[in-house]
Amino acid sequence: MTLVNLRNLGVTLGVRLFSGLNLAIAAGDRIGIVAANGRGKSTLIQCIMGTVEPTEGEVTRARGLAMGHMAQHMPGEWAGLGVREAAAAALRPDLRASEGWRADVALDALDIPESLRARPLGALSGGWQRLAMLARALVTEPDLLLLDEPTNHLDLARMIGLETWLAGLPASMAVVVASHDRAFLDAVTRRTLFLRPEASQLFALPYAKARAALDERDVADERRYQRDMKTAQQLRRQAAKLNNLGINSGSDLLTVKTRQLRQRAERLEEAARPAHMERSAGQIRLADRGSHAKALVTLDDARVEAPDGTLLFRTGRRFISQGDRIVLLGANGAGKSRFAAMLRKAITHPEPGSPITATPSLVLGFSSQDLGEIGADETPAGAIAARFAVGDQRARALLAGAGFAVEMQGRSVARLSGGQKARLAMLVLRLTEPNFHLLDEPTNHLDIDGQEALEHELTRQQATCLLISHDRSFVRAVGNRFWLIENRRLTEVEDAEAFFAAAGSAGR
Repeated sequence: MTLVNLRNLGVTLGVRLFSGLNLAIAAGDRIGIVAANGRGKSTLIQCIMGTVEPTEGEVTRARGLAMGHMAQHMPGEWAGLGVREAAAAALRPDLRASEGWRADVALDALDIPESLRARPLGALSGGWQRLAMLARALVTEPDLLLLDEPTNHLDLARMIGLETWLAGLPASMAVVVASHDRAFLDAVTRRTLFLRPEASQLFALPYAKARAALDERDVADERRYQRDMKTAQQLRRQAAKLNNLGINSGSDLLTVKTRQLRQRAERLEEAARPAHMERSAGQIRLADRGSHAKALVTLDDARVEAPDGTLLFRTGRRFISQGDRIVLLGANGAGKSRFAAMLRKAITHPEPGSPITATPSLVLGFSSQDLGEIGADETPAGAIAARFAVGDQRARALLAGAGFAVEMQGRSVARLSGGQKARLAMLVLRLTEPNFHLLDEPTNHLDIDGQEALEHELTRQQATCLLISHDRSFVRAVGNRFWLIENRRLTEVEDAEAFFAAAGSAGR
């Protein structure tokens, strides 16, 4: 049974987000939507819901269709609502008294504790807010569930728990997921839509297999493009010769032929542009200055403590050497971010007798998960100019290459999206030219292209880094050493798979 049908759908909001999109969503479908930051995923979901009118095409919905929606960001007006109150508010006002038990069923299904259910959403962590928003989307028992970046702010155990929960939904319920989490998409979807300004691609495959099929198609598209451009150049050369002959001979026929050849070349060039050339939201590149020191950082059984002085773990004696890409593993609250903060402080403000010492040649590149290294009142252009002696023209060129149009370069950082802030942070990291990268959840706000670009740069540069990440695909692609915080000790393990499996068991 078809629940929603999109025909020749297109949306232009200043720029074209997508066009000519045809998609049928049937009962039981599990569809992933993939696109670069700001390229139309949320807008497409809103078109499906009917809250945004498309620029072209039409959306038809089955009669009586019930939809549940989990937005990418919590509406500000929900901040004062209690968790249960917010979930029950999804019901019609006349049903809230008699059907309010549905809110409790949804909250129970997502293991949201009773102790949190009266608390205002604004007082909760981002992870609990996401689950509360999902519970609200479920209250009406929807035929179609629309999830926009559902894994944002979730720790690994809750992320895997969400995968398990989605797998247990009624077989007839359709789910559409917009996400940048590749492992999550692979676990919960069976069809993948790559959203593009033109020629969006749909595959009846989960993400990884669909991406391989898309890459094959893009390679063929690139070959066709090169062939067609060569033909267009030949046509233009022929047109130029005929034009000269026509001028010398005064032949109207040759003038007409010249115009026809040029028109054929123009049509070929216009049609030849490969769809995949539209994909990137800006370059991510890194630079690594290297070091002559073999060991960049030495840990001499450092004690990592909570703010109240409680021991979280001890490091033992360990070294971070050139080319190490160390992934720090551990449950939430184990002390990963505390350790990263200690490491950063020991590098930037060394103290005699510290159990953490860095070689004098170490240059730190740091990125935190809240992207707080750049002030909210700064502008991208101002941030680059204040930190690096590159000159105004070069700064603007660098920002343009990172995906910042001229009008965005003067906006305050507070007005940028999470993805834009992440790309700005990556540009600052590049210009710092570090020889040691300390990265806390670096992929949180990056789209898939950005994640893959960061992976490529870290491995291509053979960068030395310590990483904290819940992104399983990123960890698998980048890490070559793995430190696990467990039982108040830091131990080295072979890989992250046992940790992922344990987190999956905890999330079920």
